[in-house]
Amino acid sequence: MSGVGGLDLWRPVAEAVDLAVPVEHRRPIAIVGAGAIVDVAHLPAYRSAGLEVVGIFDIDQERAHEVAGRHDVPRVYASLDEVLADDRVEVIDVAVVATAQPAIVRAAVAAGKHLLCQKPFAPDIATAEELRDLAEAAGVRVAVNQQLRYDEGVAVARAVAGLGWIGEPTALTVHVDIATDFGAWPWLLVSDRLEIAYHSIHYLDAIRSILGDPTTAYCVAGRRPGQAPAAETRTMSTLRFASGASAGLHVNHENLGGDLRAEFRLDGSEGSVRGTFGMLYDYPHGRPDTVELFSRVVPTDGWVPYPVTGRWIPDAFAGPMGSLLRWIATGEPAPTAAADNVATLRLVEALYASVAGGVAVEVGR
Repeated sequence: MSGVGGLDLWRPVAEAVDLAVPVEHRRPIAIVGAGAIVDVAHLPAYRSAGLEVVGIFDIDQERAHEVAGRHDVPRVYASLDEVLADDRVEVIDVAVVATAQPAIVRAAVAAGKHLLCQKPFAPDIATAEELRDLAEAAGVRVAVNQQLRYDEGVAVARAVAGLGWIGEPTALTVHVDIATDFGAWPWLLVSDRLEIAYHSIHYLDAIRSILGDPTTAYCVAGRRPGQAPAAETRTMSTLRFASGASAGLHVNHENLGGDLRAEFRLDGSEGSVRGTFGMLYDYPHGRPDTVELFSRVVPTDGWVPYPVTGRWIPDAFAGPMGSLLRWIATGEPAPTAAADNVATLRLVEALYASVAGGVAVEVGR
């Protein structure tokens, strides 16, 4: 197939969103944490990318052995100290809750290990900046696992915008209306923060990757009476950018009707990209994303579908690790480097400040 709507049209986009990790970039990896996301996303993604995971550690040793056995990971460490003492390990993938992460990061940086950290990177801005500065002073590379940037649908939208196919980007909208069982994460049920800090943080980081940093943010948040989680499960947010562009997010995790919706749309002066987050229709297995382009630049004949081949889980998880490995090998900073991710955390904090004050908030830098 060739021509408008065919493979010839999409070739430069496919090249831009390719998550292959060159052999010369690969380094031995150890994982700290053996929770469900490591089981269903990290390890399958790394195997598909040809990356070597040499060992895993979790304070729940039984769980660590179970996950290691399922994925043929050769070693289960008895302690974090064992991970840090393993001379083979150059990179540590930290997949633990935000409150437990800073102590691990400090110890790993002191041991000279490069790190891919879970999001949110830290429980507060001050800690995030401390960890960023600590790593930079030690010459250690630290990136954050904001993998939605690398989801194929989002990556296609970013590539299309970069190619100029939709002209000047003017608006990005995300509408997610789903039913989420937060019982899979007991600690989230009692957290005083939920939707923005642990879910919409994905969309916020992805939006930043396309439109840059917003200047102001406004958000309202709420709960469904009788819901299990203690914190917010519905948010409506608006972001404004210096370019004149805007972004809007409507996210609801308490949809009782079964009419699930998980969509995004990027509009520009000369066209649009629209699609769906397939994973959210049947989490965590999900289904492939959909992505379509309308362009007066190419031009297209109506809406033209992109041939999606990957999924948010597990495929996009190869993206942050691959970019960290490239950073180590070439010196090119990862898009989700800790220094960049602090800006995503500032946006999260601005939205919570907006919720608390009922007003639009300037986003710090």
